[in-house]
Amino acid sequence: MPRPKPTPRRRGAPPAPPSPQPRARRRRPGQRALQEIRKYQSSTRLLLRPGPFARLVREICLLFTRGVDYRWQRMALLALQEAAEAFIVRMLEDAYLCSLHARRVTLFPKDLQLARRLRGAEGGGI
Repeated sequence: MPRPKPTPRRRGAPPAPPSPQPRARRRRPGQRALQEIRKYQSSTRLLLRPGPFARLVREICLLFTRGVDYRWQRMALLALQEAAEAFIVRMLEDAYLCSLHARRVTLFPKDLQLARRLRGAEGGGI
């Protein structure tokens, strides 16, 4: 008596094709920028990375000391970075006010130049 052929095992239903993921919501122009502005205004952390800033400070220090390499404490570099970032933020705020005074929203280089000039020599002016 011949052996019966094995019957194929029944598999379950074939897996359904993956459902298409819902498309990401399209934001209106400028929403991402406003979100970033709110994020950075609410945070108090430093914006520049400390490593590249420290290298820049050391490089500038070498230029002014004619090749003498001074050592910097970490807290001194952080204090210098804090002061530099505060200065830049105030300068950009003043420049933006200059652009608003000119009835513009876009910040131009001439706004920065005017803000520096209005601040005088002590405020980072010419």
